[in-house]
Amino acid sequence: MKQLETVIKNPTGLHARPAKVFVKIAKKYQANIRVFHGEKKANAKSMISLLTLGVENGSTIRIEADGEDEDAALAALVHAVEEGLGEEELIGRVAAETDSVQAGSLPEKREPAEIQSDPPPPLDENMLRGIPGAPGIAIGPIYHFKKTEITVEETFENESVEKNQLQTAIEQAKGQIARLKARMVAQKADSEAEIFDVHAELLDDADLLGDVIEKINQQQGAALAWQSTIDERAKLVAGLDDPLLAARAADLHDIGYRVLRILVGVEGDALGFPDHPVIVVADDLSPSDTASLDRDKVLGFCTASGGPTAHTAIIARALSLPAVVSAGVDVLGLENGLNIILNGDEGLLTLNPSEEEIAQAKSTQEAGKESRLAAQEKAADPAITSDGHRVEIAANIGGAAGARDAMKSGAEGVGLLRTEFLFLERRQAPSEDEQFAVYKEIAQVMENNPVVVRTLDVGGDKPLPYITVPPEENPFLGVRGIRLCLAQPDLLREQLRAVLRATAYGKLRIMFPMVSDISEWRAARAMVEEIRAELGVALPEMGIMIEVPSAALMADVFAEEVDFFSVGTNDLTQYTLAMDRMHPQLAGKSDGLHPAVLRLIDNTVKAAHKAGKWVGICGELGADMQAVPILVGLGVDELSVTVPAIPTVKAQVRLLKYEEAQVLAKKALSCGTASEVRELV
Repeated sequence: MKQLETVIKNPTGLHARPAKVFVKIAKKYQANIRVFHGEKKANAKSMISLLTLGVENGSTIRIEADGEDEDAALAALVHAVEEGLGEEELIGRVAAETDSVQAGSLPEKREPAEIQSDPPPPLDENMLRGIPGAPGIAIGPIYHFKKTEITVEETFENESVEKNQLQTAIEQAKGQIARLKARMVAQKADSEAEIFDVHAELLDDADLLGDVIEKINQQQGAALAWQSTIDERAKLVAGLDDPLLAARAADLHDIGYRVLRILVGVEGDALGFPDHPVIVVADDLSPSDTASLDRDKVLGFCTASGGPTAHTAIIARALSLPAVVSAGVDVLGLENGLNIILNGDEGLLTLNPSEEEIAQAKSTQEAGKESRLAAQEKAADPAITSDGHRVEIAANIGGAAGARDAMKSGAEGVGLLRTEFLFLERRQAPSEDEQFAVYKEIAQVMENNPVVVRTLDVGGDKPLPYITVPPEENPFLGVRGIRLCLAQPDLLREQLRAVLRATAYGKLRIMFPMVSDISEWRAARAMVEEIRAELGVALPEMGIMIEVPSAALMADVFAEEVDFFSVGTNDLTQYTLAMDRMHPQLAGKSDGLHPAVLRLIDNTVKAAHKAGKWVGICGELGADMQAVPILVGLGVDELSVTVPAIPTVKAQVRLLKYEEAQVLAKKALSCGTASEVRELV
């Protein structure tokens, strides 16, 4: 038996989707695997069991494995945890989509304590307050939605029949979930559609099914055994201290109700809408209910319970469906058909609004709609300021699917291709041919638009199970990025060969991460030149990421040799401010608009332009609505952002005047704090 400890870095802890990734990896191994958190223990191959641990951000877990492949299992799971369990990009995309549907600038970042201490403004007599669930405004009559109550009778035929009925119902439920997911994907909500992968995983949960089968073995009917087991598990999850994890009880109830309905022969919940659009009011809506809503008949929804981090709210945001959640039981007593204004931006309901209130809401609604439509319609147009300065808007992607979405959204190229997706969740490195096929496909999808391929960026805090790296006291300052690749030259050489071969099919560029010293750049460049000569191909553009302060400060030296810079604002902020951007107490202060970070970006841009080179931004700051004017004013040539943010960022650039942005940027550099910069904007 072997065991290892690791720390959960996910901002919201080990909730449903990262738990799904964890379980998926654990199931690949024959070893018995257990996870310990405090005094609690869980089966690593059961998502429900993992959720009941209540693991929060920053918590240490111990993973224990015994079996023939115990070493490989532990290495793969620890690596997956330290890599983020597949969640970092998803969170960025959801945040970007939320931003993209809001007109105006983002609110100032404040520390949690500051937010909690601000009392909400008094409400008018005809208003109710909830929590913003999804942005947007809806105006219309209330329609109350109540689920069909299911009564389960205590019947039992025999064990074989009951087990067959259970399995048949679960398979039918999986088919329904697959169709719901396909519906979400068709509405361009691919990331949020992954919520239904969680539901499918729950239906395969070994512990859950084991408990149901045990009850059937004790002469309990399939329906009753299923219902009681779901209720028990949901109660455990709902009782967790972490509100986000507790919200996952809704997912359990969702799959529970779906299977139970099939078992007892109840037809699907037909909402029975009237012949006019309505605003749905319910105690709560399941993710399935939300994804199934008819957008021609539903203007928005309000729930008495639920929360902004629940899957229901996430789906609503993806579908651009205005929502207010956790509005309290009073909303359930509102008269059916009562006209209301639902404000998903502020979490407010206005009951029986006056003509003046309706007119104001419609004006706000129309302005937001026009802004979004205008951005979408002009997504393919270049981002040129009103006084003629052009900024290229590119996409951050992690695969061929992302490249296709980028092209549809108006990207002028790929500013960051994260190649890690090829290396993760596997027991050995991808072959040269395997990598070549992927790079070739992405190059062809992007046609003649440039694609910046970042070489493998792992190590230290993001180890690979097939690479041995000694334990490090501080992995963020350890062997990672270019340091790891230079220490594993065969790994880097194989990747470079694949990229260079793929340059025949598109405009690929090579970028090296975490470069802090000119010698690292020169060693990497020499390897590219050597391989290029072997293959007989042209030398592509090559650059480095500016994410370490030393690189930004030495930008004038690097600029004489590289073809371009791309500023990774996430890590540059982290290293400049000496703050872990995932730290629960410090994350709010780790702001890329801190003047110290802006000065490093300014230094980089000036050095690059003096040498005739270009500079891009590929961190989250590039899609920050308050940062865009400053970055443009500093002279950044390219903003590479998540795909959903592309139309909005382009639209914002077109509203700017370059000369005014330059003045604003100069003022920002003289500020003392990030808050002052945001106030300035």
